[in-house]
Amino acid sequence: MASIDFAAEIRDLRSTYASVEAVTDVAALEREIAELSQEATAPDLWNDQDRAQKVTSRLSHKQSKMDRLKKLNERIDDLEVMVELAEEEDDQDTRDSTVDELESIRKALGQLEIQTLLAGEYDEREAVVTIRSGAGGVDAADFAEILMRMYLRWAERHGYPTTVLDTSYAEEAGLKSATFEVKAPYAFGTLSVEAGTHRLVRISPFDNQGRRQTSFAAVEVIPLIESDDTVEIPEAELKVDVFRSSGPGGQSVNTTDSAVRMTHIPTGIVVSMQNEKSQIQNRAAALRVLQSRLLLQRQEEADAKKKEMAGDVKASWGDQMRSYVLNPYQMVKDLRTNYEEGNPSNVFDGGIDKFIDEGIRWRAGARNHDED
Repeated sequence: MASIDFAAEIRDLRSTYASVEAVTDVAALEREIAELSQEATAPDLWNDQDRAQKVTSRLSHKQSKMDRLKKLNERIDDLEVMVELAEEEDDQDTRDSTVDELESIRKALGQLEIQTLLAGEYDEREAVVTIRSGAGGVDAADFAEILMRMYLRWAERHGYPTTVLDTSYAEEAGLKSATFEVKAPYAFGTLSVEAGTHRLVRISPFDNQGRRQTSFAAVEVIPLIESDDTVEIPEAELKVDVFRSSGPGGQSVNTTDSAVRMTHIPTGIVVSMQNEKSQIQNRAAALRVLQSRLLLQRQEEADAKKKEMAGDVKASWGDQMRSYVLNPYQMVKDLRTNYEEGNPSNVFDGGIDKFIDEGIRWRAGARNHDED
């Protein structure tokens, strides 16, 4: 007991907790929970299955975050009581329990602190992960499949639903590429630090001479950008002109101003419609076409944003961010954070939480440095 200054440790815990609470913005979190709770009780919510799942999943995540905050504060209070009891009763079991609880609170607070660092524009979104085999032939294709299993096992450990969207198998073994979704709040913010080139060093199971082989695979992570079926256009953004419909060669086919030319002022997109018999019908048709064009434009912009965020990952020598070494020693090391583990089997079985946490901290530090 004498080797640990519990008063100083508790002050440190409270300081960290206060920082997490401030960054979290508890008042805003409570408002969001109230709004989502109201949405979740709407009688027509489940008429749209996708929307219902997103609302309930988001509510569960926000509520869990609030519960963890409150519970941690209570645990710090209880820890103070445990320290007092241990000192009063001079009881070794209570001392041991106090030390264990201190370490447990540190760990839980560290995990919550990581979540507060996920504040990027798209960090709350679900994720789309693509893995491509790189240099290294059949070993690289096999490595790509190993990585895919690693991430799917990681998601399974956390109870995150996944959907495999596309799989391209290599001729001899493994994958040329694969794409899958991770359907959980903050999946993008969490997994985005995994993007980059991964390197595997091992005795190749495909080399009949048993030589050591280095192979590469690229991991790309992009946010699942949502789009509505229609685009709401404020009237102030529309300029509508009416004119008489005309047929081939300028022949007048309508004696009334039934044709409609609709201009979207912010983008300059123009839609003309004169196929319908009335101005009201032509206006409605023009609006539908304009909405479709704006939706397509938004999707193209989203795709461009996705490509920009995914970056140009070459999957070869010189740009790797993590090494998985199985021979001549066993080690997994992140080359950005220098965090390493000596049990590749556990890592390949989805045990990558510590790598992700350290990656999020590293990214936050890099962003702060850039701002300075």
